Amino acid sequence: MDSVRSAHHRSFSSFRGISGQKATGLGAIAGGVSEVYLTFGVILTFLLLGGSMVLLGRSFSSAHPVRATLSVLSIGWSAVIFSILGVLVWLLLVHLPHGVGGPQ
Repeated sequence: MDSVRSAHHRSFSSFRGISGQKATGLGAIAGGVSEVYLTFGVILTFLLLGGSMVLLGRSFSSAHPVRATLSVLSIGWSAVIFSILGVLVWLLLVHLPHGVGGPQ
């Protein structure tokens, strides 16, 4: 939970830096906005992947073998993408900040 809090803090600390330095250029604003969009995109990706896996699992029917096969394939690919994204987020938020430049 601490890594999520620190990511949230890092994400919105750029806006505080902008106001503290009184930077008003487009480059200063774009940096903060892009961090917020990235955070929102990662969270939305996790939610949509999880939701699609649940909905596909609920629609699983043995009476329709083609639909069941496509559901299993879609759930499998969603699980692969979910795990790859999970590893990348873990590397970004947990492993890399502690491995580079000492403790933070």
